[in-house]
Amino acid sequence: MNAQLTALRRHLGEISDLQSIAGLLFWDQQTMMPPAGALNRGDSLGTLARVIHARETDPMLARLLDALEPWAAEQDPDSDDARLIFWTRRDFEKAVRVPEDLAAEMTKAKALGQHAWLEARAANDFKPFRAALAHHVELRHRYVACFTGFDHPYDVLLDDFEPGLTIAELRPLFAELRDALVPLVAAAGNPDQPRNDGAFQGEFDAEAQRVAVLDVLEAVGFDPDSWRLDPTLHPFASGGGIDDIRITTHYEPGDLDSLFATMHEYGHGLYEHQVAAELDRGPLASGVSLGLHESQSRMWENLVGRSLPFWRMFYPRLQEKFAGALGGIDLDAFYRSVNQVQPSLIRIHADEVTYNMHIILRFELEQEIIGGRVALADLPEEWNRRMWDYLGIEVPDDAHGVLQDVHWSGGSMGYFPTYTLGNVMSVQIWERLREDLPELDEQVERGEFAPLREWLGEHLHRHGRKYTPEETLAKVVGGPIETAPYLRYLRDKHGVPAA
Repeated sequence: MNAQLTALRRHLGEISDLQSIAGLLFWDQQTMMPPAGALNRGDSLGTLARVIHARETDPMLARLLDALEPWAAEQDPDSDDARLIFWTRRDFEKAVRVPEDLAAEMTKAKALGQHAWLEARAANDFKPFRAALAHHVELRHRYVACFTGFDHPYDVLLDDFEPGLTIAELRPLFAELRDALVPLVAAAGNPDQPRNDGAFQGEFDAEAQRVAVLDVLEAVGFDPDSWRLDPTLHPFASGGGIDDIRITTHYEPGDLDSLFATMHEYGHGLYEHQVAAELDRGPLASGVSLGLHESQSRMWENLVGRSLPFWRMFYPRLQEKFAGALGGIDLDAFYRSVNQVQPSLIRIHADEVTYNMHIILRFELEQEIIGGRVALADLPEEWNRRMWDYLGIEVPDDAHGVLQDVHWSGGSMGYFPTYTLGNVMSVQIWERLREDLPELDEQVERGEFAPLREWLGEHLHRHGRKYTPEETLAKVVGGPIETAPYLRYLRDKHGVPAA
């Protein structure tokens, strides 16, 4: 039996290595590759996808699982070996349903779609991207058709990012949030107030932003021996393993949103970095779901990065770097500015209260795109209409509307809901960790982030993908996802009483 388990681990390690190579090729495309290389990169990634798919569906893998599952049934169900076999079987059963040609075509379309998206963004025109998006939608229909046992086509797409979650569970949760957030936005927001409460004036030099961002990262735990930071158009986190973490950010000369975008990606990177070393090079060595991943990125971005204790520690250092823009703004004014509730065009710049309305808009549109109820030619107009209906904002152009996010350029439909799931779970986790870390505010104010990192590592990160999303959350907070803590947090922070 040990020989079979060793063979399984070796096979899975090779798959993990190939997936790491694919991830690094994606990172290179977004940060270093010249734009004209997109076609060649698409071919390379398509070929690599074929190789990975062949390994993932190898009949030898099925034989190893058949031999090992009776043995695993006699082990501790929470042991690393038992969980490895559980997840390997689940991954195998999904992979064998997808033809190799389709897997390769989807991967190649991701590289080409992102190139088309970049061109469309530069032209500020949705039309150059429409054909690439149509191809992604067609591929997603073919992908969904590979599976049975799902009640809704969108469930197949959700399952890739949030295993086991269904649209039947998601819709009432989102409806509950929407019904609570609409009056909360009205009570806390001021649409006539300038963005950031008018606090930021002047230019924020990109190089100075980079220095400030690194200052923040080094304070919270960025280790240059294991991490790197690079600029890109749309921030993301990637890497080649638990000690090869790549995060990116974007610098705009008129604001300091790069600070919060970088904290967001740091949360993703820290989750991957703190997975237990014994799980490395295998299917358990990653976050268990995008929702829990987003709980970590949104936690560092908002619960840490927009907190008063954090800025008591860091604001004087920021003022030194941007004395011209921030020298006359005191801490209280700055804190109010970075927590201002105001409907805005861009999701990644949205405040905590209005952010989920951006996600609900995308969630609804994805369902209608997949269901054929929205023609792609009409997508910009439909996007703009809902932005007005949900947030009272007129969209001036495609770059600030339907082209603002990178996700659809790679065919990632079913991803957006995980941001809101992450928002909700982040507060549940935050409330639980504060019970164990009663001096957390004082620690943050002193720049002592090790207790927070270590708590997250011990209670969440080290498990990687060992447990299901539901099991993982229950181990951390003692129960299932609930919206009440999140809504209570928003009301308390912005002084809005419960209805």
